[in-house]
This record gives sequence, structure tokens and C-alpha cells, in this order.
Amino acid sequence: MITTENIARHELIGLETSIVESSNSQVVGLHGKIIDETKSMLTIETSTGVKHISKMNSIWKFNLNGMTSIVDGKSIAKRSYERMGVKA
Repeated sequence: MITTENIARHELIGLETSIVESSNSQVVGLHGKIIDETKSMLTIETSTGVKHISKMNSIWKFNLNGMTSIVDGKSIAKRSYERMGVKA
């Protein structure tokens, strides 16, 4: 089960997220639903369109069942199956 404590080890697609900090000041505050994920990028559907944001250079806030979790992008900058510990 996905919780705020173990979110970095789970699938992120479908979660609501926002960017709290970033080396790119233009994306700070951006929020939306994650629709795709690669090793180094999250694709977010926002009210202004689809955005591709680097995981590594940002601090992310995820909303789970009314609770929030702050995650450093460095800790999720892997393929989803690598974070989960599944062998491909």
C-alpha cells in the first residue's frame, strides 16, 4: 500500500503533484496529475497543458488521501521498477 513514508518506492503515475523547489524557477508552483514517468522525467498534465519536468532538479510534493509528502527528486530519479526493487 502506498503511504507518505514509502511513496518513493511506488508507482507515481496517477498521483497529484506540485513542484516546491527547482533549479528552474519557471516550474516552481506547477501542479497537476502525473501521466507518464521515465528514468529522469515526470510528465504532468496541468491546466495549461502537458509539461515534462526533470525529476533530479526539483523538490516534489505529492498528495495522498488528504496527506502530503515532500520528496527530493534525487531519490526518485530512477525507473519505477528500479525504485520498487522489481527485476526487469
